[in-house]
Amino acid sequence: MHRRDFLHRLGAGAAGVWAASAFPRTGRAQTSSPAVRPNVLFITVDDLRPELGCYGNGIIKTPNIDRLAASGVTFTRAYCQQALCNPSRASLLSGLRPDSVKVWDLRVHFRDTVPEVVTLPEYFRKNGYRAEACGKVFHTNMDDRKAWDVPTFFPRASRLYSKGTLEHVDYLALKARAEGKGEAFIRDHVRGPATEVENCRDEERWDGEIAETAIRALYRLASAKQPFFLGVGFIQPHLPFVAPKRYWDLYDPKAIPEARNPYPPKKALMISLNANDELRDYEDFAETPPPWKGRLPEEKRRRLKHGYYASVSFIDAQVGRILNFLGRLGLAGNTIVVFLGDNGFKLGEHGSWSKMTNFEDDTRCPLIIRAPGAAGNGRKAEGLVEFVDLYPTVCGLAGLPRPDHLEGSSLGSLLNEPERAGKEAAFSQHYRRHVSAPLMGYTARTLTHRFVEWRYMDTGNVLGEELYDLIRDPLENVNIADSPENAKILEEMRALLRRTCPVRPRRGPALLASQSSDLRVELELVNELGEEVTIYEIDADGARRWVHSLVAGKQMVIDTFLTHPFVVESLSGEFHRVCYADYPRRRVVLRR
Repeated sequence: MHRRDFLHRLGAGAAGVWAASAFPRTGRAQTSSPAVRPNVLFITVDDLRPELGCYGNGIIKTPNIDRLAASGVTFTRAYCQQALCNPSRASLLSGLRPDSVKVWDLRVHFRDTVPEVVTLPEYFRKNGYRAEACGKVFHTNMDDRKAWDVPTFFPRASRLYSKGTLEHVDYLALKARAEGKGEAFIRDHVRGPATEVENCRDEERWDGEIAETAIRALYRLASAKQPFFLGVGFIQPHLPFVAPKRYWDLYDPKAIPEARNPYPPKKALMISLNANDELRDYEDFAETPPPWKGRLPEEKRRRLKHGYYASVSFIDAQVGRILNFLGRLGLAGNTIVVFLGDNGFKLGEHGSWSKMTNFEDDTRCPLIIRAPGAAGNGRKAEGLVEFVDLYPTVCGLAGLPRPDHLEGSSLGSLLNEPERAGKEAAFSQHYRRHVSAPLMGYTARTLTHRFVEWRYMDTGNVLGEELYDLIRDPLENVNIADSPENAKILEEMRALLRRTCPVRPRRGPALLASQSSDLRVELELVNELGEEVTIYEIDADGARRWVHSLVAGKQMVIDTFLTHPFVVESLSGEFHRVCYADYPRRRVVLRR
């Protein structure tokens, strides 16, 4: 049999040998001795809210994720630390809260704010693991070279859209350039349709290729002499919703219920809402109103939710392929499986689509952990937990010492006794710009209430507060912060929030942002590292812009401005430095 056929047969099918009965639900999760270190399969899914069968949704079809839940512990109240891809992933993979890792937007790379931090996969790599990744584990274009033994695999042979739609997107980009739009605008705002239905094979879409590559990685890693940490990052159900046609065919859009609260919360601060900016970037939804100005037509609402459900079922099939293959290789009994969505997602709730708020639909995420031998396998843990808890949890399950820098708590006790209480509160936050001043909204979520405090970042002064009674108002439809009868609980929640998120002035997201200067200078870089480096210019938003590659033994001169920062990073990721020019010229020798 050809190796390709062998891989296909092992990876195909949904049931396979990893059914729930194959994993014991008795015993206790044990830390492992160095001789029998467990493998780690770390699966992240973009924009996946707890809209799954194992979370009580009887319409959506997710049999493979449901089977994983039946053999692991399902956390019903798990919260990300910020409902946006880059900050959420930077936080959970570094073990630091957003204010500590200093990443609050899609532009800043955490290596430029906390260059010495050891990420979760890097820590496993330092402790004898082979660490590899397929797809979006760290945020796209924010991958970490130090984390992996080989560069992360990103899809190459597959497509986001059909060929015809891709040609149309190219036309839109040409049109934008002709109108004088810059490349940054085109990259961020010129997009095709928000949905597309094409009759194609799974492998012709990005996530199908990611699953295929993960299966090949497992096949190779299974014969290695060291344990592995394999990160697999799926991109759907992030917009656009482009699952193959057979997943759309699973649903009647009229049978999918719409949001129960398609209107903004009463008395909510306007800055607390998502203005639907992300959805408006897609060509066929350019006229989407913000939630305070109206709703989308019913046909468009149903098309979006249909597309989301189809995309989730598409991802479920890819997860099934990987877990099925893991079982056929005989690795399931010695592999920790972590499955999560990086943040939630609104599907019309509060009149919004996408994420980027502090509300429940945005911050609550699916989280399933299957630890070999855990007594709680097959049960639900209903206590409050946070994504910042994942780093110490996985370390503990693998028998690795807890790194000193972590800000979360291990969930090991809940894996053995899911009925135990979780945390007192889960904390999240989100960044906004208000009248050109940066704002941060911090939220504390307890079992009974959600409190939100919006502060000016540069001063720490409070702009406004929100309080929601989750017992009487679980959909967070009425802000009761200004009601006199709630003064005591408001004071208690405020104190609770400030213990974890203290009030202090902070610089905005662009920590290394270039400053305007008229004084031209030169920066000379000499590479004596013995390996190639990449040089990034940092723009006014704190984002990296590629400038040049500099091979070992060579030098280059950059004509720039006095206050302009550059980041130099080696291909291995072991060297990282922020460089500024001086007047009239500064020479920097790059060496360890």
